[in-house]
Amino acid sequence: MAKKKRKIPQRKCVVTNEMKPKKELIRIVRNKEGEVFVDPTGKKNGRGAYVSNDLAVIEKAEKTGVLGQQLNAEIEPSIYEELKQFVKGHTDEK
Repeated sequence: MAKKKRKIPQRKCVVTNEMKPKKELIRIVRNKEGEVFVDPTGKKNGRGAYVSNDLAVIEKAEKTGVLGQQLNAEIEPSIYEELKQFVKGHTDEK
């Protein structure tokens, strides 16, 4: 009997509107207290928005303010810095 292929969870990037495997995206979360932070595990509680693991996409998100609209919160510049560092860290590993 053939092994059943597992379904790969897909999520939409809020910047590019592309559906991608969850592993290729970075999750940003706003919790009940209104704190916004990067969630590398993808499992923290709160309202989540996904962005592609790509520096150009993160810069576009920063310019357009799409993350703030999606999460209904003020996005600190430090969040974008953290995202950029996260992407740089991931590109170094490959």
